[in-house]
Amino acid sequence: MIKLIAGDFTIDAAKGDAPRRSISGTAVPYNVPATVSDGTSVIFRPGSLPVEGKAPRLFMYHDASMPVGIVTERVDTEQGMLFTAKISASSQGQDAMIMLQETVIDQVSVGVNPTKFSYDEAGTMIIEAADWTELSLVPIGAFGDMANIATVAASIHQEPEEVVLNEEVVPEQEIEPMSEVTAPAVEATIPTAPIFAQAKKEFILPTAGEFMAAYHIGGDTFKNMNAAVADYTASKRTALQAAAGDVLTTDTPGLLPVPVLGPLVQDLNFLRPVVEAVGARAYPDNGQQKTFTRPTITTHTSVATQSTELSAVSATTMVIAANSVTKTTLAGQVTLSAQDISFTSPEAMSLILNDLMGEYMIASDNLAADNLLTAANSSGVWDGTVADLLKSVYDAANDISSGRNWLPTHMFVSVDVWAQLGQLADTTGRQIFPLIANGLSGYNAAGSQSATSWNGNPLGLQLVVDSNFAAKTMIITRVGQGAGDAYEFYESIRGLQSFENPAVLGRNMSFHGFVSTFAAIPGMIRKITQA
Repeated sequence: MIKLIAGDFTIDAAKGDAPRRSISGTAVPYNVPATVSDGTSVIFRPGSLPVEGKAPRLFMYHDASMPVGIVTERVDTEQGMLFTAKISASSQGQDAMIMLQETVIDQVSVGVNPTKFSYDEAGTMIIEAADWTELSLVPIGAFGDMANIATVAASIHQEPEEVVLNEEVVPEQEIEPMSEVTAPAVEATIPTAPIFAQAKKEFILPTAGEFMAAYHIGGDTFKNMNAAVADYTASKRTALQAAAGDVLTTDTPGLLPVPVLGPLVQDLNFLRPVVEAVGARAYPDNGQQKTFTRPTITTHTSVATQSTELSAVSATTMVIAANSVTKTTLAGQVTLSAQDISFTSPEAMSLILNDLMGEYMIASDNLAADNLLTAANSSGVWDGTVADLLKSVYDAANDISSGRNWLPTHMFVSVDVWAQLGQLADTTGRQIFPLIANGLSGYNAAGSQSATSWNGNPLGLQLVVDSNFAAKTMIITRVGQGAGDAYEFYESIRGLQSFENPAVLGRNMSFHGFVSTFAAIPGMIRKITQA
């Protein structure tokens, strides 16, 4: 089973008598590389996913215990597989709709079983055909904006729509002749005349309980509630201004709008360089247990030359270690007042929740970076010179490859070490890692490197720069290949939880996930220290 580690959407409220609870968008873009849950790189070819057969189920976070709907339509195009899915009216489905409407979740991820595939020279799996078993709602995507939810159609019946209908009927009754207003006609209008229609001309501000109830329902209910409050406020403001006479802005500071220039300035880039390089793997038990076992070989079997005919041949018992891996919980929470949710612009809740999820990304990458450095074994000391860098890197590569035949693939460095590498030059001042592009070549091109990119490849290694590393960090290892990976990262994102707190008119929000790291082959994780 391949589960992509995971696309944005707009809300389109459904109209008409038939309620709709559906989402639509792109499930998989074709000919675009992505990383699956075990770290393998895959590419889906056009036509690789079926449009017939059993409909894929809709899950949360690839968790079969959290079904929220079913894929109702599949359209295959040259660019990718398009989908429409129906959200269940269950409690889990309702939670999913709320998170979709609040843009807490805006991406999808497919789960497939490849039936026809091959590998290219870089080790990328090329999928020609696959069984599509499930589609999941996830907060973080492998394809980014290319695999996205295009629309969300909400279907919850809203009372405010009835108010509008009643208002259209009332004027008609007023202009009818009095002789036509019979008792049966009055009785016919009573069932469709809610209190809201009678009271709209004298709107009363909602209580805290009514406001929170409307917020919980969401959709048009909350939208119309806010609109009614805004209309009421505007009417009162107009009355005040009309009665004021010659009024200056200094006399009414409380009525002046405060302009806000968006979007919010973001000083953090929510990236996970280490996790993206290593690849996030799914837990074997869907996250149901606190620990799980990761087996490794401590003693291999043996094969040797038979000394003479019928003499004993080499025999060694294989020993497999049962390594216990513990799950770490990463979580954060925030409490928002109803006023902060409603009266802020830009909307405070969306900004705060996006930041909360971003902080989870940083925390999970920081844990992966710290544990990678802790697991590393020393392969020497770099004195800062070009010649000694070459020696140090190849000494580490030798330590990794000797007796294993696995070659290193990545160099992980802190930001300060990245800056050192970029400034290295020979005795004539020529850069050791110059940028080589557009068919141009250069002297001393031990690798390509650019000050505007973190994706150079010094000495053929993929460079990964991460500010979560301690200063003077340089680690060489093999990851992201599936076979022969020295370091593994496991993750189960549990997502957002929301709890109402009516006692203080607030809402508690939390975001959490489970993560684990495992040094599968410690001898292949080598660090180079600095003198």
